[in-house]
Amino acid sequence: MIDLRLSDAELDQQRDHIVEFIRQQVDAAGAEGVVLGLSGGIDSTLTARLLVEAVGVENVHGLVLPGTVSSDENMSDAERVAQNLEIGYDVIELEPIIDSLLAAYPDAEGDHEAVGNARARLRALLNYLVANHERRLVVGTGNRSEAAVGYFTKYGDGAVDCHPIGNLYKAQVRQLARHMGVAEDLVSKTATAELWADQTDEDELGISYETLDSILATHIDGPLSVAATCRLLEVDEETVKKVRGMYERSEHKRQAPPAPKPLN
Repeated sequence: MIDLRLSDAELDQQRDHIVEFIRQQVDAAGAEGVVLGLSGGIDSTLTARLLVEAVGVENVHGLVLPGTVSSDENMSDAERVAQNLEIGYDVIELEPIIDSLLAAYPDAEGDHEAVGNARARLRALLNYLVANHERRLVVGTGNRSEAAVGYFTKYGDGAVDCHPIGNLYKAQVRQLARHMGVAEDLVSKTATAELWADQTDEDELGISYETLDSILATHIDGPLSVAATCRLLEVDEETVKKVRGMYERSEHKRQAPPAPKPLN
């Protein structure tokens, strides 16, 4: 694999760049603050820290949104992050609303992908309910690796006003978090979207983030061919083509919904 680590100077530059980006987004919208979902994972934890630095603790509102598939550990970590940063937060249970959705359409009962995506979209709905009420922006927590392969729910965790850490590969998210003093147990914990029970990012993707980041940096974002990427990273061609396929199939997630061209 290739080394994507940044120097301390580069990490400081990234932090300053992201903080200024957040301020510009909030100012441009005339917003009175920001709302973000807190999952207990490293992406939302780092984003929360950057938001506090950018707009001040009093202007950050966190939402902890547990469901039956959420682990007690992750929800506890989410609250711990909010408390350590001293940001205001609310806990809203998802399952009563999910139950209402399934009562309205019981055919989806047991379809973990459909229900999991509904959970992600419900989180987005609640984020925007609070943000609209408080005249705030909804801030996303997606990173560069997830965006490239479409590892997010369309109109779910992808439904936000901005993604402050969207320029960082997963490895760099962890590195910047360490650099900013995030506790190691949060930095190194297993990544999961908690869309269904026992789900993890790497199991669902079928590839480690280390391998994914390296293929993205050299082949998708970089200039190397499939063959050259295989030689450099010592991975098989099937793995590189799998990442290429995920990137191409998820292009629609990174674009506005299409419409026919005007006839006139």
